[in-house]
Amino acid sequence: MTAPLTPAALTAEGAYPGLSLSLHDPGILEIVIRNDRTLNSVDAAAHRALTRVWRDIDDTPGVRCVLIRGEGKGFSSGGDFGLIEEMASDFTALARVWKEARDLVYNVVNCGKPIVSAIHGPCVGAGLAVALLADVSVAARSARLLDGHVRLGVAAGDHAAIIWPLLCGLNRAKYHLLTGESVSGEEAERIGLVSLCVPDEELLERAWEVARELAAGSPTAVRWTKYALNNWLRAAGPIFDASLALEFLGFTGPDVKEGLASLREKREPRFEEDAPI
Repeated sequence: MTAPLTPAALTAEGAYPGLSLSLHDPGILEIVIRNDRTLNSVDAAAHRALTRVWRDIDDTPGVRCVLIRGEGKGFSSGGDFGLIEEMASDFTALARVWKEARDLVYNVVNCGKPIVSAIHGPCVGAGLAVALLADVSVAARSARLLDGHVRLGVAAGDHAAIIWPLLCGLNRAKYHLLTGESVSGEEAERIGLVSLCVPDEELLERAWEVARELAAGSPTAVRWTKYALNNWLRAAGPIFDASLALEFLGFTGPDVKEGLASLREKREPRFEEDAPI
């Protein structure tokens, strides 16, 4: 039987590339997504870390709640262009990241400890998945939530199909996921995409208040309530699996190459005129 992790091992510097972890009283683990060069984009190492950290948190005694946020000007700008390019050209990389993307969602859903996200600035890709799958999501008014899959030229897999329709309804989910239109923090609260929206300057204070309240509660009551509620997400597992498979199928086609090129060149994409489906 494997011994549980210790808080010291969990928060050791470099244990989770792209993430900075620190434990605060009373048992609140703070995770900071950090990539100063690219607005907290997620490269291959950070994607792997963001996937496995939730299982490790679940196995670490002394952690009562998690607060996750981004460093600097935003939560996360999404997948690193280098990682996307690798996925579009290397089947082994594609298969590896598919497994990580699947596990990331299910690991967050199955993590017994309550999770609070504090969302500011751009929030895209894997960062958006964690932010919206958190048990309580607190957004700054100026936050900009964006599912950029369709703009990239692939299906909106990741987390979108499993949770957006539950949060904001099928019609609003279709509108934002098919058009790629971003959602402000204020609008996200209005449509139910996030739990709370607060003035920018109050974001961290409010997120910490929620985290402290969850950490002070009965661990069994909080965690078992989360487990029961997340059965809504587990029931949507086949929908998520299909969306993820279609997203990664898209990485083998021509549109993702044009989508990535257009993002690099900061221009409108010129996708294929038709598709064989």
